[in-house]
Amino acid sequence: MPESAHNLSRPKRVAILSKPDRPELSEVLPALEKWLLAREYTVAMDDESAAYYPAAQVVPRSELGKFVPSLALVLGGDGTLLSAARAVSNSGTLILGINLGTLGFLTEVALTGLYPALEAIELGKYVVDSRSMLSCSLVRGGSTLATHAALNDLVVSKSAISRLNHFELYVDGEFVSSYKADGLIIATPTGSTAYSLGAGGPILKPDVQAFVITPVSPHGLTHRPVVVRDTVEIEIHVKTGQEEAYLSLDGQVGMPILDGDLVRGVKAEHPAKLLRFQKTFFEVLSTKLKWGER
Repeated sequence: MPESAHNLSRPKRVAILSKPDRPELSEVLPALEKWLLAREYTVAMDDESAAYYPAAQVVPRSELGKFVPSLALVLGGDGTLLSAARAVSNSGTLILGINLGTLGFLTEVALTGLYPALEAIELGKYVVDSRSMLSCSLVRGGSTLATHAALNDLVVSKSAISRLNHFELYVDGEFVSSYKADGLIIATPTGSTAYSLGAGGPILKPDVQAFVITPVSPHGLTHRPVVVRDTVEIEIHVKTGQEEAYLSLDGQVGMPILDGDLVRGVKAEHPAKLLRFQKTFFEVLSTKLKWGER
């Protein structure tokens, strides 16, 4: 459903987030800021964007949520968009991904369509895809060491040289299974087309209220992906012994984990609000993954 009043009644603040090492942005960003300022937007750029252009206001990406932007413009690929979602989703920001020539499964709009997209947003002619996010906590000795959000997935995996790790999976406190595997993925519907898909997991439509639990190269032929409602609490008990394991969020935020640690995943309070104009989910699958072609 088109959403024209959700954010446009808020202060006209735009955050710009950019992918490093894209020379074309040295020309794109000054023109973009000028266009926005002429329409009375307040603009803030992250440090990555400011590397191309001395913007008037620079805010570290991790602090952009405090800027409370009504709109975030993400110039890059899916990795940049994942980072943006973690940074601004708590503030209810609408996120528009501008694809700079990569696969761009989440970044729908090409650079040539940037200004038509902005004009459509001003007219309220857009659709908001509300994408569930994961809130992941690392618990050690009863204390929570860290909590992060993820749009795609959380992954508990072995280090490059360690043997298979041992994980015990619980859903709402009920024991589900014990795994010896290279890793275990908890994916959102958005993340079901990422690492989980490559590990043999199913594709979920973005509006399905569920998570996918997918083992990576399990030592057991009966271990298969499991789909659970997104209202549950998922716990992974790590039994590594002397081996090393690793927790990563969206393949970007990571930390080592130890024997006896507990990784807890629940649905995050705030979803990522991705802007869409025309393509449906299955059209994107067909275009980007060559899936379902006749």
